[in-house]
Amino acid sequence: MADESQKLHIDDDWKSQAAAEKERLAQTAAEQRAAPLPDADLAGLVQLIAMQAVIGLGGMAGPGGQEIPPNIELAKHHIDMLDVLERKTKGNLTPEEQRLLDTTLHQLRLAYVETVRGAAPLPPGAPS
Repeated sequence: MADESQKLHIDDDWKSQAAAEKERLAQTAAEQRAAPLPDADLAGLVQLIAMQAVIGLGGMAGPGGQEIPPNIELAKHHIDMLDVLERKTKGNLTPEEQRLLDTTLHQLRLAYVETVRGAAPLPPGAPS
């Protein structure tokens, strides 16, 4: 049998702090659920995929501000995904949607080339 003097003693102050923390977390969760999500649309999809490409290009910092190294294969995959989206939606987009997709793809492709050129030195005599 356990010695009576070794029982865990929890004071009321600790209990009230734990209860307050639990309530605060529940309120935060409720507020997050109540926050409206943006409408699902092509612009949101393009931005979502483009953000993944930017991360792959090393253009974003981590949550603590730490550098995220480039992952060229990941960036290329997401740029290719946008290219598929462009081909599959050809003729079905509004002018604004088409402009957004064209501009995004153009900018990501340029950034990709710059990143690849910066990551791998050019061979002697190669045009820059």
